[in-house]
Amino acid sequence: MITHLTFGIYPGGATGTDSSPELTKGNPDNPQKIIEALNTLQGESKIFLIRCYVGYYGKGVCKNITPSNPIQYVAPNRKLDLVLCYHSQNGDMDDWAQFVKHQITIYGRYLAKIQLTEEPNLHRIPAVDGDSINVRQAVVSGVIAAKQEVKRLNLDIAVGFNSVANFDPTYDFWREIQLLASQEFYQSLNYVGLDFFPDVFRAVAVEHLPEAIHMVLNHFRNINLAEAGIALSTPIHITENGWPTSPERSEQKQAQVLEIIIRSIHKAQEQFNITTYELFDLRDADSTNSNIFYQFGIMYDNYSPKPAFHVFQHLIAELGR
Repeated sequence: MITHLTFGIYPGGATGTDSSPELTKGNPDNPQKIIEALNTLQGESKIFLIRCYVGYYGKGVCKNITPSNPIQYVAPNRKLDLVLCYHSQNGDMDDWAQFVKHQITIYGRYLAKIQLTEEPNLHRIPAVDGDSINVRQAVVSGVIAAKQEVKRLNLDIAVGFNSVANFDPTYDFWREIQLLASQEFYQSLNYVGLDFFPDVFRAVAVEHLPEAIHMVLNHFRNINLAEAGIALSTPIHITENGWPTSPERSEQKQAQVLEIIIRSIHKAQEQFNITTYELFDLRDADSTNSNIFYQFGIMYDNYSPKPAFHVFQHLIAELGR
């Protein structure tokens, strides 16, 4: 029986938005403040994840490493969850595979897990990967290449990809993944990540959140993943979840909603084989900007905590590994 979750967080302030491929602008990261916050959140946990992102643009080019120098946040019982975002301009799978393997040689001993592509089934959002050339093949090829390199270097790194839940029965992403997949892909796949943001982009009343969360998790596991031929034995990781504040979205409600979400996930973890939860994110990009993409943090942009910071700290101590 699964009784505890592995927790983690994206520790930067910069985020993508729904309208631009560029990251939000705000106060630069303060590594010392970040480390202090991570130490407080992690507490006595035996494993804690630091989520970080590298953008691949083809021909070996990478951009937007965020947070910068993520290795500085590694500590005892704290490792990286490295996301390789895929923004290829030409769909060259050989170059993509080489890029994946090269990143593992750079970060390998600091990694707990690696994620190939970011939201490859989400479209018309420039910051994510769904409209990139050959992105579905990149999921399959990336997972296989990563596992090959992990084995070659004799490292203990979980390999996976992530996505969003999809409720359109005519959408073919999951069926195409199954068509592209080989036995080597399934054997290389250690998890599938889910990014989801209840009551952020579509309103959900607080009293209906547990039911809505269960519905999404059930659909993702038993419809989406099943269409791709991904078995129940492959764990789900909640790779991004958060609830931003704004003048209309209070800090107190952020704390309330995040606790409901995390406890609902923990309650459902055995039913759906969920092992990991990563919060998005640590601090606001700019606490004076009312756009929600600037205020996802559980800390303000000056690293003073919002109420949700302490709630998350206590949930990690109670429910974490």
